[in-house]
Amino acid sequence: MSPQKKKKLILIRKKLDKLDNSLINLIKQRTLLVKKVLDLKDLKKEIIDHKRIKKILKNIKIKSIKNKIDPKITKRIWINMIYAYIDFEKRNFKKK
Repeated sequence: MSPQKKKKLILIRKKLDKLDNSLINLIKQRTLLVKKVLDLKDLKKEIIDHKRIKKILKNIKIKSIKNKIDPKITKRIWINMIYAYIDFEKRNFKKK
């Protein structure tokens, strides 16, 4: 890699790091909202809502295509996020 390309790479990686920090803040906000949702659930079986998951993934696909993002990337990200939060809810569910 040429020195000029190396400099460009470093700059792009710095932008990626900054963007990752923004994503961490968004994940924190999302986690706080998921905790509020969990507090409203009375039964552990209410944690997984297959209809909602299907609707979310459909909307993400539409938005991805509209924004010229590869929908396979966003689908994988959202599926992983959804199931990570399902696991989080199961671990944090407290019977009332």
